[in-house]
Amino acid sequence: MSDAARTSPRAPLSGVAELTIRSILLGAALTVVFTAANVYLGLKVGLTFATSIPAAVISMAVLRFFSSSSILENNIVQTVASAAGTLAAIIFVLPGLVMVGWWQGFPFWETALVCALGGILGVMFSIPLRRALVIDSPLPFPEGVAAAEVLKVGAQSREGAEESSASLRTIVVASLASAGFALVIAMRFALAEASTFFRIGASATGIASGLSFALIGAGHLVGISVGMAMLLGMFLAFGIATPILTAMAPVMGGPAEDFALGVWATQVRFMGAGVIGVAAIWTLVRILGPIIAGIRSAIAASRARRGGGTILDLAERDMPIGIVAGISIAALVPIAILLWNFISEGSLAGIAVPLIAGTLIFVLVIGAFVAAVCGYMAGLIGASNSPVSGVGILAVLTASMLLAVGVAPMVEDGAATAQLTAYALFATAIVFSIATISNDNLQDLKTGQLVGATPWRQQVALVFGVIFGSLVIPPVLDLLNNAYGFAGTPGAGPNALPAPQAALISSLAKGVLGGELDWSLIGIGAGVGVLVIALDELLGRMGKLRLPPLGVGLGIYLPMGTIMTVVVGAVLGYFYDRRAERRSRDPEAVKRMGVLMATGLIVGESLFGVGLAALVVGTGSDTPLAVAGDGFATGAAIVGPIGFALLIAWLYRRAARSAEANAA
Repeated sequence: MSDAARTSPRAPLSGVAELTIRSILLGAALTVVFTAANVYLGLKVGLTFATSIPAAVISMAVLRFFSSSSILENNIVQTVASAAGTLAAIIFVLPGLVMVGWWQGFPFWETALVCALGGILGVMFSIPLRRALVIDSPLPFPEGVAAAEVLKVGAQSREGAEESSASLRTIVVASLASAGFALVIAMRFALAEASTFFRIGASATGIASGLSFALIGAGHLVGISVGMAMLLGMFLAFGIATPILTAMAPVMGGPAEDFALGVWATQVRFMGAGVIGVAAIWTLVRILGPIIAGIRSAIAASRARRGGGTILDLAERDMPIGIVAGISIAALVPIAILLWNFISEGSLAGIAVPLIAGTLIFVLVIGAFVAAVCGYMAGLIGASNSPVSGVGILAVLTASMLLAVGVAPMVEDGAATAQLTAYALFATAIVFSIATISNDNLQDLKTGQLVGATPWRQQVALVFGVIFGSLVIPPVLDLLNNAYGFAGTPGAGPNALPAPQAALISSLAKGVLGGELDWSLIGIGAGVGVLVIALDELLGRMGKLRLPPLGVGLGIYLPMGTIMTVVVGAVLGYFYDRRAERRSRDPEAVKRMGVLMATGLIVGESLFGVGLAALVVGTGSDTPLAVAGDGFATGAAIVGPIGFALLIAWLYRRAARSAEANAA
């Protein structure tokens, strides 16, 4: 199929099933799976995966048994599941309230309403941007176009049905393999991570790598460019910064591992935060001009249509702007109530009215801005690769600085700093919900445009997705917190989830409002970020492999065991795609199958992790499935890597053969 055919919008389909009860219910069922998986993955590695394509594949495999099903109905299913799965990125902020000690868990209604209200505002804010960024824009929307292509293939009678069935089998087999290996690790027949730390003179550092299928899948999905950027960041962290800073440390006592990881956690990670912050600002600066130009052209086109009395066809009908404005304003009322409940008891109660009024303005203004920015980023590089966490960092810094300047001088109580820190995180969580949904919405609307969907129906489906995701996220978060806890939280055990973005964002809020932030380390990181940006631009001008600065920042900030496995996944995915291009009769089909296999790897291990968390909570044991004892440690160190490598090789081979068999 030519590129033109692949990206050309379909004519609107009238009288065809689209926004149906069964599409909403199937989307809700997929929401439970993909949202839980994304919550677990995000807390473990700081990455989430796009759920549009796997949701579309599962939908086509299920709904093809109904004679009245259509491509538009499948599109609604993937829209609902995609919105809910994307909303799971709220875990980049909300766990910070537990980390700073303000929450002991995740109260259901407060957590659900933060997600739902912010998410609904994200849907509303992105609706006026559809024409600017989806219709009247050359943005590629890579993931939206890919999802549309999958839906079109599925609509092509027998061929589509066969590919849908094969794709679903690939997801299921990869999920079972991933969950099965995670079970082997939980039974202690294989090690979860191998590492060695050592001293070189006065310095200390080490090497580590994990055996995680979810991380292999994440690496495949982020691609070789991001993978190499993360590898560079890991080298800067553990090959340069950690050895230098450990050599400069006044105390060298203790094991090399504790010494090196202690310096990395308390100093080097903040350098990574500086890189991430500069990279996020650079991204925003680069795209601000095109965003403004696109919105202006959309306004001009809208005026021209109104002036000419043009009647819009189905494929051009958005949710009426009056309803959009009404819902947006109405959402501010429960947000204000949430904010009041948050500060009604404590040092801030006396200034509640001006504080809440200012916060509502902050939510509206910053929310509308991040909606445009995140929508543009999704169109430019895809929702999975968009630096949404960078937007969260900038949002919490903005909120914290505004509170430090405008509110902190008004409250003399020493306890006010803790409440202000928590309040900054709470307000940022609402804005971040807007950002995550805006990052996904326009991608889904691009898919809808290409398959001939009705925009307002898809926008209603997005609201359903937000609501379903909001109901799933709180209990999953609470379960994982009770079972594992979060690294850095008092009392967290050895299996605590890193929750890297939440740890960083809460540290930034606490540092700004408490006056304890070490800006020198962040400044060094910012300088490194500038150099990385210059290197990335130079590589781009030379036509070489790019090194996204945000990827470098994450490579510095995340644990080495995590990064190394993600890099391996990116390299495996690169060679898999190269082989498809050289040897396959249908390279795109083989690549799609690889994406679905990688998605299955993430889903299987993530859902097992959530299930294991339930066992941990129910039994009170950190290792409820352990069978092998400490005496099998040597055997586990041998069995694990060998079994891991063999199973990965088999899964990749199976995915390629399955796609090639359908192309025959």
